[in-house]
Amino acid sequence: MEFKNKTAISTGAASGMVLLFAQNFAALGGNVVLADVNVEALDEKVAEINEKGVGRAVGVRCDVRDYAQVCAVRDRAVEEFGGIDVLCHFAGGTAVRMRKVNREECPEFPDVPIDIYDWGIDVNLKGPFYFAHAVTKQMREQKSGLIVNIGSITGAEGDKYGMDYPVSKAGLMFGLTKSLAQFGAKYGIRCVCVSPGPVLTRPEMAKMSTPLGRAADPQEIIDLILFIASDKGQFINGENIMIDGGRNAMTRSVPKKPET
Repeated sequence: MEFKNKTAISTGAASGMVLLFAQNFAALGGNVVLADVNVEALDEKVAEINEKGVGRAVGVRCDVRDYAQVCAVRDRAVEEFGGIDVLCHFAGGTAVRMRKVNREECPEFPDVPIDIYDWGIDVNLKGPFYFAHAVTKQMREQKSGLIVNIGSITGAEGDKYGMDYPVSKAGLMFGLTKSLAQFGAKYGIRCVCVSPGPVLTRPEMAKMSTPLGRAADPQEIIDLILFIASDKGQFINGENIMIDGGRNAMTRSVPKKPET
């Protein structure tokens, strides 16, 4: 796999798996536009990629909830590199965790302030929708492109507390991915959703069970995305691909009703 003269936008790119994606894409010869709200960390990671001297990197501050900022990322990519071949949208997270909600003060779903859930839906669903709307303008013009949405096993399982997350991820996994694939086909635009199970980006992920008995290494997720983006993955379109060690295939026994 190589990505010489190809350009990818990655969101939430100052850390985590999406930074790993940008590093891999650049190491394989591609150009990367890293978007994140954390400018200091972003500048550092962009400099590290450019020091390696393979693919080029630029950083753009972006709050994915602001459509004008989203369009500015698109415009910077076109200005710097002439087009957009891949959009990989990682920015997001469970709002109750990201916003540090106190579980003792807010023990159940109705107790969590609605602005917390607003933040989660805006970042996890509207953000990818905004980016898709912005970059398809360019991809339609150039008649090519790939949008990679990042789903989650939680989009299939649900979460009775952090509900914004499964609601948003399910929207990406099925609604947005299929709709973009339907729209984009005649313009050479593909859309695929990659939905991880537990990934060792945080220690607590190791506690989530899978039939394979482990969580994924982050590189395993990135390798799948790179394959989809490469010449080898060009016939993959409109699908939600679970990469979860079989967690979604696990059967759970139903408790017996007590005898009366």
